[in-house]
Amino acid sequence: MHGAHEVLQAIAVVLCVAAVTTVLFQKLRQPVVLGYILAGLVVGPYLPIPLVANPEVVTTLSELGVILLMFSLGLEFSLRKLFAVGPTAGVTAVIQCSIMIWLGFVVGRAFGWTTLESLFTGALISVSSTTIIAKAFDEQNIRGRLRELVVGVLIVEDLIAVLLMATLTAISSGTGLSVGELSLTTGRLVAFLVGLVVVGLFIIPRAVRYVVKLNKPETTLVASVGICFAVALLAQAFGYSVALGAFLAGSLVAESGEEKVVEHLVQPVKDIFAAIFFVSVGMLINPALIAEHWAAILVLTVVVIVGKLFSVTLGAFLTGHSTRTSVQAGMSLAQIGEFSFIIAGLGLSLKATGNFIYPVAVAVSAITTLTTPLLIRVSGPVASYVDRKLPKPLQTFVTLYGTWVERLRDAPRRQTFGASVRRLARLMVLDAVLLIVLVIGTSLTAGKLGSLIEQRLGIDENLSRYIILGGAVLLSIPFLVGVVQVARRLGEELAEAALPGRKDGRVDLAAAPRRVLLVTLQLGIILLVSVPVVAITQPFVRGAMGPLILLALIGALGVTFWRGATNLHGHVRAGAQVIVEALAAQSHSREPGADEHALDHVSKVLPGLGEPVPVRLETSSPAAGKTLAEVNLRGLTGATVLAIRRGDSSVSVPSAQEVLQPGDVLALTGTQDAVEAAKSLLTGAPAPTSEPEPTGAQV
Repeated sequence: MHGAHEVLQAIAVVLCVAAVTTVLFQKLRQPVVLGYILAGLVVGPYLPIPLVANPEVVTTLSELGVILLMFSLGLEFSLRKLFAVGPTAGVTAVIQCSIMIWLGFVVGRAFGWTTLESLFTGALISVSSTTIIAKAFDEQNIRGRLRELVVGVLIVEDLIAVLLMATLTAISSGTGLSVGELSLTTGRLVAFLVGLVVVGLFIIPRAVRYVVKLNKPETTLVASVGICFAVALLAQAFGYSVALGAFLAGSLVAESGEEKVVEHLVQPVKDIFAAIFFVSVGMLINPALIAEHWAAILVLTVVVIVGKLFSVTLGAFLTGHSTRTSVQAGMSLAQIGEFSFIIAGLGLSLKATGNFIYPVAVAVSAITTLTTPLLIRVSGPVASYVDRKLPKPLQTFVTLYGTWVERLRDAPRRQTFGASVRRLARLMVLDAVLLIVLVIGTSLTAGKLGSLIEQRLGIDENLSRYIILGGAVLLSIPFLVGVVQVARRLGEELAEAALPGRKDGRVDLAAAPRRVLLVTLQLGIILLVSVPVVAITQPFVRGAMGPLILLALIGALGVTFWRGATNLHGHVRAGAQVIVEALAAQSHSREPGADEHALDHVSKVLPGLGEPVPVRLETSSPAAGKTLAEVNLRGLTGATVLAIRRGDSSVSVPSAQEVLQPGDVLALTGTQDAVEAAKSLLTGAPAPTSEPEPTGAQV
């Protein structure tokens, strides 16, 4: 127990020093999170400055900051919104965590760390910091689809972290990892979440509405914070993260419809304890340990930033997000935080890792915490730069891919989630599980089997090992082939649902888009299955056989994809001529509203080009007189211009240097949200309230 004097002293020292550093950083126009971390370094035990706060007291108080931050974040995400973003965020999180676990393991082995230390390293760098991102997003006013995607990924990462901790505990304690134990752990987690949500929906929203009706802000604040801490404590009692419980509490309160009232009241309390949390992170920075392990810290920092940027961007794009949102999500998630400390501490408590893992994790977290606000701030310009530098076929594909995924989501459920899709998904999971069992089983029993073969047949031990490995490779081939074949069949089902083929024997004008969509879906499905398989089996396999097989497969699909993207670009050019003719025919029409309906038939004639929408530029348009490159329409919104009608002339697939003029009618394509955002940008009208893509000003 801490005395009242210690608590008072710690709060006074922390908040006074934090006040000075944050005022300084505000003057320098830097994120206040950096000021909090600097304050933590100042009041920490590692610098010879006569301002020291009790680390244990500060850590205890910082836990309140984590809980309140997660509660506030949950207030923004009702359960309906969370379920809506869940599938795409889940795919992104699985790809990201699998790649990072594998990279962390490889780095650990490269530094000569044990297998367990390498596994813990991979686990702790796989989970990003919800607290740090929430604070940075609040400071930079990040809203819309980017925030929804990032928070969805973070929640799924927390669930993955729970499973990782259970798995690592089983391995480290010597009980071993079994499919039964992992299934039991997963089942318990699902049961807890379902039970909490079902019971909470019956109680919490009604209780919050009743309290708010009393019109007593003090009562509303006390009741809301009480619900927050009660659910967080419940989650902890079941062995899960208090942050997860607090987030779910916020989501349940948001179901009451009074989340804005609660959020306004909780804000000041949250800000105080969030400041203490970031100060506590700064207090953990030990300059001496950083100097001792600087090489590992530097390498892991680079791996975290580059690895998360690549993996999150890849996962987000494959699930249908624009280049801009995908890159911004990757740069936003490029750090580690509180869950990494928990995993590192677990390794120490189980005596599975050396004492150096924890300070290394803290140092990497501190450095990436410093870089996160900057990465989020520059993510918009970086995303625009990436979009500009993409080859033309890829620019075309990126725009249209979002429209295909949107059509796939909107397709009738009986088409996309029918019995055949579920059956194929089950077959793929079965192939992946059997492949994992075969690899791990061969690795664990190769020694005993080799000795047995040597005794029975008199074969040299090394030769017997090669025989066992060769047999395992032969046995694994059917499973590898099965994954590829099922991925293709599943991709065909989904591609056909998004872009149905013609059944009347006429020319199938959707063939080119469907082919490239098929390859992309096949690539995404293989990544979703194969990357976790490689991450799980890597500790049991010597060398880089698994990653090399995966890279070879991706390379082969990549060549096919590039050919398809090139053909798609030609298909779009041909389609643009049809759009030009439609716009030209419309220009002779005197019917009111002819502009709006000029391209209604194009999507039926040329499926795969999205739903082209005409937009007329007025004299007052902010885009008039600027080139398409200066407007940066595709980079900012995700929509692209297929054609322009200018008086009696037209331009198909205009270049970036095309100057827009008043009276131009632009044929835009992209997702519905992207087209709405583009129309707003071109006409200067206010952006719709549901606009998903953040603008450059926001970021």
